[in-house]
Amino acid sequence: MAWTKYQLFLAGLMLTTGSINTLSAKWADMFSAQGCHNEPSHEFSHPFVQAVGMFLGEFSCLAVFYILLCHDRRSPEPKMNPGQSFNPFLFLPPALCDMTGTSLMYVALSMTSASSFQMLRGAVIVFTGLLSVAFLGRRLVASQWLGILITILGLVIVGLADFLSKGQGDQHKLSDVITGDLLIIMAQVIVSVQMVLEEKFVYKHDVHPLRAVGTEGFFGFFILSLLLIPMYFIPVGSFASNPRHVLEDALDAFCQIGHQPLILLALLGNTVSIAFFNFAGISVTKEISATTRMVLDSLRTLVIWVVSLALGWESFHGLQVLGFIVLLVGTALYNGLHRPLLARMPCCAGLVDTEEDSSLAERERLLDEGRVQANEES
Repeated sequence: MAWTKYQLFLAGLMLTTGSINTLSAKWADMFSAQGCHNEPSHEFSHPFVQAVGMFLGEFSCLAVFYILLCHDRRSPEPKMNPGQSFNPFLFLPPALCDMTGTSLMYVALSMTSASSFQMLRGAVIVFTGLLSVAFLGRRLVASQWLGILITILGLVIVGLADFLSKGQGDQHKLSDVITGDLLIIMAQVIVSVQMVLEEKFVYKHDVHPLRAVGTEGFFGFFILSLLLIPMYFIPVGSFASNPRHVLEDALDAFCQIGHQPLILLALLGNTVSIAFFNFAGISVTKEISATTRMVLDSLRTLVIWVVSLALGWESFHGLQVLGFIVLLVGTALYNGLHRPLLARMPCCAGLVDTEEDSSLAERERLLDEGRVQANEES
């Protein structure tokens, strides 16, 4: 079936804003500017300030939700389902996971390349799959287990590429690259916990996705903004690149922005892009399919890698190509992207039908459990 112009627009918006999100964050890390009190020029290394900006972008999704809701209610036949009322603090645990994972990833992004950063984020399906089996009682089909194993292989290849490239053209020290890669993997463990918590909650409560993203952004923005105060006084030695060697020096960040306004442009690109990326991703799932969203997310990694090479931010390494392909295959298997292809092959059609029936039955079982729990609580 041919896509409409609106669907093409949504797909393009998701791919573009998703790529801009990572590239703008990396661009900000590459600036050098004077700090406060005429301090000499130094790198803009403020991952927690960048994380606050990202949560501001997520928080803005809440405003988008209420604007869409008001517009829908003015129409003669409202079609938008606002969802049921809920206690916002139920989103606090996943918001804390999001805040921790995002902060770790921004720290890691300043230590490694943008392409490796995006590729290694594919580790989330490994931990999400394992945690969903352990805590949600989900039963993964054979292709999903195979996808997890192939993804692990892809992660090893990408990590090996970083090791052999010695920090992508000496822009980063090898020790920093290894630390950054490990931090990204660690962040994916936390993100997978967040996703499992969100899935368990969404199955029990009917919450609009934009409202969910905005609520988490609200908690992340205000909590992390408050944490910037104690971070200003916590010494961490050589781990921090700011002049005072504290966990985060927000004042130094603002002074650097004042001396180099392009940093503000990069931060705004990060904030605005994450808001549009969330909106576009939700819309793609609704208007096209969740499978298309997964494909576009994988293409985002390719766009980031190609742009980084074109801008000279990193050097070409053949192992990265192999790692990307292996990760793509693993992600495709885990998300069932192989089923349409196998369905056209007479010898494999029965296997595909069995997998789909198993997935539908599993989803119905989880939905039924969620309804029972919700009824018991009410």
